[in-house]
Amino acid sequence: MTETPKLLSGGNPQIPKGEGDAPVQAYIDAMPGWKQDIGRAVDRIVMREVPEVKKAVKWNSPFFGLDGKHWFASVHCLTNVVRITFFNGSRLNPPPEKTSKYPDVRYHDVPEEGLDEAQFADWVRQAKDLPGEKL
Repeated sequence: MTETPKLLSGGNPQIPKGEGDAPVQAYIDAMPGWKQDIGRAVDRIVMREVPEVKKAVKWNSPFFGLDGKHWFASVHCLTNVVRITFFNGSRLNPPPEKTSKYPDVRYHDVPEEGLDEAQFADWVRQAKDLPGEKL
């Protein structure tokens, strides 16, 4: 029997770091309530738009990239939103609405009402072609 992951601040699942799809799916499975639907939509859209995507969980967040070393986006549960981070988000058109202390990073907060799937898919198509962040 597997133990249910602990939910950290904001309902973010505590998932051991790991490479590949399995830790990302474990994170999504542990996302609480409506946030799980957002996580599934994000994963589905990324897989559709970037079939060669590499995945990992780092710092209790799923990461998406092209070579397993350079990442273009990540996901994190906060109290009232699911935050999607685009590491070169300032170069997306239009850029996601929230800025960061890091000039290139932009955030898109997805509320319970749901994800604008068309806009997110467009951002993913753009982000995959930008230089990724090495983390």
